[in-house]
Amino acid sequence: MSRLLVLLLGLVLPGCSGHGAEGLPAPPPMDFARLVRPATPNTALAAPAGFVPAPDIVTARRAVTPAALYAAVRRVAASQPRTYPQVAYADRLQAHYVARSAVFNFPDLIAVQVLPDSTLILFSRSVYGRSDFGVNRKRLGRWLAALDAELGRT
Repeated sequence: MSRLLVLLLGLVLPGCSGHGAEGLPAPPPMDFARLVRPATPNTALAAPAGFVPAPDIVTARRAVTPAALYAAVRRVAASQPRTYPQVAYADRLQAHYVARSAVFNFPDLIAVQVLPDSTLILFSRSVYGRSDFGVNRKRLGRWLAALDAELGRT
């Protein structure tokens, strides 16, 4: 996409004008125990069974230490196209990313949390729009498949 179109789109939707995580404020640590999903269908949640709110994708406990799982999910995130680190809270085993769409540079936000029992929470959400056409859920599925492949190699 031309840089001019990105600049013009950025006049209306400021988060679209940046590169990587530019133009979006770094979020504070997220308290997933207090997660409230919006009514709009532009989010996806992967979390352990029994998590509230109910996840779209149930994640399983991984047979690695929480630190190893955190490192693996960070490698997976780094390997994803148009995905940029935003902020990491290593002491909490939590990281936040920005993924940009290929055509209009729309930003999506992805939060990752590794729990003490080596389970994982992934929350992906669109910054703009009411619907995401399933993009966030598909992204989480790809990340989890890549994580399984990554952990199979270690």
